[in-house]
Amino acid sequence: MTTNRLPTIFFGHGSPMNALEDNVCTREWTRIGRLLGAPKAILVISAHWYTRGTAVTAMERPPTIHDFGAFPQALFDVRYPAPGSPELATRVAEVLAPLPVIQDQKWGLDHGTWSVLVKAFPKADIPVVQLSMDGTQPGAHHFEVGRRLAALRDEGVLIVGTGNVVHNLGRMNWDPSTPPYPWAARFNDLVKQCIASDTPQPMIDFQKAGPDAAASIPSPDHFLPFLYVLGTRQPGDAVTLVNDRVEHGSLSMLTVAFGDLAA
Repeated sequence: MTTNRLPTIFFGHGSPMNALEDNVCTREWTRIGRLLGAPKAILVISAHWYTRGTAVTAMERPPTIHDFGAFPQALFDVRYPAPGSPELATRVAEVLAPLPVIQDQKWGLDHGTWSVLVKAFPKADIPVVQLSMDGTQPGAHHFEVGRRLAALRDEGVLIVGTGNVVHNLGRMNWDPSTPPYPWAARFNDLVKQCIASDTPQPMIDFQKAGPDAAASIPSPDHFLPFLYVLGTRQPGDAVTLVNDRVEHGSLSMLTVAFGDLAA
């Protein structure tokens, strides 16, 4: 393995309120950021940039996007003023060729990105680029894009996916003491089993994975970022699981890192 290879991480991001709160999950995000130090740049695949075709933010100063509704004003006041990197955006297009990649000048950093990074990299001094997910494509496409992106791990780029492997807002119980629904616990366990055995195919084919998967992934947007990170996994990568908890019955906060976090 290349000694300078960065790890790659999927964060279960949960509510945007995590940007303001101090809890067991956000403390793990902070700890991970400290272990990682200062990567050259960060490439993020967020659940909240779901498009037709593939795009990458290519501006010098990406805006902070508040892409949500009824939350306290303090959350709308949050800014994450990290620089962008047109150079990384160009490099992403190169490694994904011949897949067309739009050099986007409008999107910015959505809350799937900044609600995690404000904890992991609070100085906002590392360039951040977002890659969109083509919602017209099947799981195999997203996994393959991740495989191509893996080359960036050897170039000082931290690849991050943010979403939730179990994300059913319609079934959530807002009582914080609610235990996981059985189907949510079973699918969360299946995800971990596939990681432990390095058998990604059931995850790639999540739409064929039965009723537990259907209940856990009523729409694919929060699950697909996990496939990108799964695609970047390399032989011999250490595996780290944190925040292995299903909150409110139907929201998994599982965070997965491939590679040595302390490298």
